[in-house]
Amino acid sequence: MKFIDGGICAVKGVSAWGVKQDKYGLALIKAEGSAAGVFTRNRVIAAPLILTRQHLEGGRLSAVIANSGNANAFTGPEGMEDARDMAKLAARPGLDERTVAVASTGVIGHRLDLDIIRSQVGEVTAGLTDSAKGSTAAASAIMTTDTFAKEAAVELPDGTRIGGIAKGSGMIAPNMGTMLAFLYTDAAMDAGGLGKYLKRAVDKSFNMVVVDGDTSTNDMVLITATGQMGHTDPEEFGQGLEAVCTALAKMIARDGEGATRLIEARVTGAASESDAVLAAKAVITSPLVKSAIFGRDPNWGRVVAAVGYSGAEMEQERVSLTFASNHLSVMLVEKGRIVSTLEDTLKEIMGSKEVIIMVDLGVGSGCATAWGCDLSYDYVRINAEYTT
Repeated sequence: MKFIDGGICAVKGVSAWGVKQDKYGLALIKAEGSAAGVFTRNRVIAAPLILTRQHLEGGRLSAVIANSGNANAFTGPEGMEDARDMAKLAARPGLDERTVAVASTGVIGHRLDLDIIRSQVGEVTAGLTDSAKGSTAAASAIMTTDTFAKEAAVELPDGTRIGGIAKGSGMIAPNMGTMLAFLYTDAAMDAGGLGKYLKRAVDKSFNMVVVDGDTSTNDMVLITATGQMGHTDPEEFGQGLEAVCTALAKMIARDGEGATRLIEARVTGAASESDAVLAAKAVITSPLVKSAIFGRDPNWGRVVAAVGYSGAEMEQERVSLTFASNHLSVMLVEKGRIVSTLEDTLKEIMGSKEVIIMVDLGVGSGCATAWGCDLSYDYVRINAEYTT
């Protein structure tokens, strides 16, 4: 397996385009095939998600239309009608609107301005292309507070490809927060198989990202298989899908609102995988840990405190802790004992763009990795001014 350029348009049978007008964007992706999705666990569910779930009951999609700038959430029956109108706009070139997925991201509680979408849909439809530019245009159109477009693609040994685009910056929490991802493959696979591999990949990638702990009303991850490359090795497909999802998840974490550093928490030696997940997420979610990373303060006590309240089984005298960057590492605690205070090395690690926190609980073989970002002054500024 290798990473390749092209995003979703690296996949055979996929064309895309997107446009942006001030804060309002529109993306359209055309690709026919079997499909599956994973959605928010927030009890307030946006109209586009309700409609897309209905359209996925048939196990196939022909297009995805997504707007940015307005979430079309908490908008009542009118919001559902607006979502249906978006599906109809995407289906105009002769597609069945019941096979169109609709996604929205932006401010909650405001009626969608369909006039803006109608004014953009012609340009988007005319611009559809299977070149790499199409993937980038679509990824850029769905951005809100994101600072860069998020795309990834891999090629499996047999030539099968898997590509994805995503958006996400704020309101990112386990179980997917303000996060949209559209994944495509040219492998042949039915909806049931896609759903199984998608759930597994999402649990190990997008659901392991925390920016601020809020869970959105509009989270959606979709996968469509065009089937143009035929059947592929299921294990290799699963690994490839997880690789694409993980790459996109790390981009989202790195691009957290106001973020200056990516944080990766690696937990090993847990009593179970579920315990490792609890501990890793607790470290990434902790405002005290995130603030310490922003301040370049190697306050490792905050890390062990987070692990301690995570709910994971642990024995203090068995815990080991290491801080690292991509090329340096310092073990701070070994089996419950403080072993190092290498201040110069720690200072360099804390100043790097990616800080890795490694925790070995020493009670089993469970492991998990989670990603997040630091908590900066700009996060408060961005969210204080979001609607004003």
